[in-house]
Amino acid sequence: MNFVKSWVCGLLVVSTANPVLGEELSLIDPQLSQFQNVYAYGEAKVVNDEIEIYSTGNFFLLTKKHYRNFILKAEVKMPNVKEYNNSGIIFRAQLKPTKDGYQEAVGYQAEVDPSDRKWSGGLYDQARRGWLYPVHPTRSHPDHHYIRSVLGEWTEQQGSAYRPGEWNKYRIECRGSNIKIYLNDTLTTHLIDTKDAKGLIGLQHHGSKALKSTGKTDNVVRFRNLTIKELD
Repeated sequence: MNFVKSWVCGLLVVSTANPVLGEELSLIDPQLSQFQNVYAYGEAKVVNDEIEIYSTGNFFLLTKKHYRNFILKAEVKMPNVKEYNNSGIIFRAQLKPTKDGYQEAVGYQAEVDPSDRKWSGGLYDQARRGWLYPVHPTRSHPDHHYIRSVLGEWTEQQGSAYRPGEWNKYRIECRGSNIKIYLNDTLTTHLIDTKDAKGLIGLQHHGSKALKSTGKTDNVVRFRNLTIKELD
């Protein structure tokens, strides 16, 4: 009987230690235990269940785990500052070494762009091919992995999906070569691309010159309600 009880308890421990496929799980805990920092600069902390990110340069807080097919949800709020600010959510990201002995993330990035350009919800290939959607006149370099965009040209509706000064809801869906980005429930990107089948997920801070020069900044990017559901 004791053996049977021990065996059952062991099964329960295994089942709870391994997430169930299709279950929506939070990526936020007070210790940020599911994330890693591979950069020489930038930091993140959890305050009131929100991830606050500070950085002097282009920085990504990356997961430790690689993900293949999934639905990722997140809310992001950009700071109201005079200096340039930009963010994004990188996914299926790879790590490559830098010249100074560190690593940096490359890969698909759902753009958070509060500038007048209004390309929030677009897809940028960080440190590789540049803008995949919408098309940039000089910074789009698709290769043979780029199959096509299901959507037409970038519209005013897509550009207006982002709400300045508010929490903005992102949903990123990856199923094989199908990549979709929703911003506040508007489908802003639908691309067929075969570059990466799996990789890391990361939260971006583009960098603050004020933080670098003074050590103080209000240029803080915040993320909350960050969840992922792995698909088959």
